[in-house]
Amino acid sequence: MKKGLNTICVHTGDVEDKVYKGAVSPMYLSTAYAYEGLEKSMYPRYFNSPNQLMLAKKMAALENAQSALIFGSGMAAITTAMLSVLKSGDHVILQNQIYGGTRNFIVEECVQYGIDFDFVDVNNWSELKSNLRPETKLIYIETPSNPLLEITDIQSISRLAQENGILTMADNTFASPINQRPLDFGIDIVIHSATKYLGGHSDITAGVVASSHAIMEKVFSKAKNFGGNLADQTVWLLERSMKTLNLRVKQQTDNAQIMAEFLEESEFVERVYYPGLKSHSQHDLAASQMQGFGGMLSFDLSPKCGISKFFESLQLIKNVLSLGGVESTVLSPEKTSHSLLSQKDRDQQGIKSNLVRFSVGIEDTKDLKRDFQMAFSSSLL
Repeated sequence: MKKGLNTICVHTGDVEDKVYKGAVSPMYLSTAYAYEGLEKSMYPRYFNSPNQLMLAKKMAALENAQSALIFGSGMAAITTAMLSVLKSGDHVILQNQIYGGTRNFIVEECVQYGIDFDFVDVNNWSELKSNLRPETKLIYIETPSNPLLEITDIQSISRLAQENGILTMADNTFASPINQRPLDFGIDIVIHSATKYLGGHSDITAGVVASSHAIMEKVFSKAKNFGGNLADQTVWLLERSMKTLNLRVKQQTDNAQIMAEFLEESEFVERVYYPGLKSHSQHDLAASQMQGFGGMLSFDLSPKCGISKFFESLQLIKNVLSLGGVESTVLSPEKTSHSLLSQKDRDQQGIKSNLVRFSVGIEDTKDLKRDFQMAFSSSLL
């Protein structure tokens, strides 16, 4: 019987306390377990300690995957997953607008592995098809994208890839499995920076890969050699945090819609990027593949406001790195998440110097609006 999201978040993947019958999972911190044969013995670097195994079940259930692994960071998850399905001589197509760290990995590291790549506008069908090669083995997408909330047609990408014998991988960090499950639309591999919504409290660094048993065997084969497993104390904290995932993300999603509409009407904002707005060019596509539009949005600050002064003037909303926590945060993608890109690349992607990325928290929206209004007024040039 299929369980509801709240039930999966709370109960799936619990480690049973067989000694004291406690309501929460016990924490297994040992790095040395009894030898019971190579196939049965636990060794934390092999992602098979009690806490790791059970949390992977929760993640697999949330993403409708057969299997999952928990990593030490989102980038550990991304790089391990990619290198598990790519080899020297292969070619990968990547969505042009993706997280800066992912793009930096591709540009700086793939050449050393003999892997060729192209960044393309995956919503431009002719451009995407023209970049397909016999050696193309993977199409990588991120939807909604960081930082401009671009939406990719997941099902169409999956169908094209399947017709050509190509694997697909989707970064589902911005949506979370609460608002979107790419595997349901035919994607082969889904990854998360669990540092964001899955952790949700800005105190955990982690990553997730979820897929079929066959693909996850390949991922595990690389992962045990790269050593990117997550320490079990943090695994326990992540499981604890994920019990409230559905509740948190739903509130953040509701708040983001309210704040996007507020900002769209503001004289201090030039443009708002949020798929929940009818003004978003891909609103209908987002509605067809998402259960909610998510807690992330971006906006171009009006030139009559100084962006540095704007950030300094915020009292409630924090100007900090990362996203997805219960507290609302803002940052400048130009200075942070996409700072490793060249100015040319940022210009091509539409990442302006006045772009503000806004991770909406669970606070009362009236307080968030008030904070923005004061910061807008204080930052007038």
